[in-house]
Amino acid sequence: MADLEKPYTDPSRFICIYPAYINSKKTIAEGRQIPVEKAVQNPTCTEIADVCRANKLNVVVEADKMYTREWNRDIQYRGRVRVQLNNEDGTPCVDKLTSRKAIMLRVAEEIPKLKTRTQKSGGGDQTVQQGEGGKKSKKKKK
Repeated sequence: MADLEKPYTDPSRFICIYPAYINSKKTIAEGRQIPVEKAVQNPTCTEIADVCRANKLNVVVEADKMYTREWNRDIQYRGRVRVQLNNEDGTPCVDKLTSRKAIMLRVAEEIPKLKTRTQKSGGGDQTVQQGEGGKKSKKKKK
């Protein structure tokens, strides 16, 4: 019995989701696994983990890991998320999320709704527009 239970509770048996799998900036050859219309621009492993936890999934973040097709070694591109897909008895942890693709699509759908994403885009756009707008109008007047 103990041998049957171990594979599902052991994090090494969880599915892996790399940010590249749901990155709209990547091509399929570069590792994107969902349609570009549903993908997210430059997701991070912490965002993926936050959404998975919000959906009551058991998650392990491995921040030191790199996706093999990722040529950029920057910190923002590092990391992977291990997600528990099934319980010890083999049933799905969450009824609506029964496959790797279903989890990736849900994560890509919910990342833009995160507070970190909405605050960054709102605040960042205003300062950029003000700064560029002033410079552009001065150049046009001359």
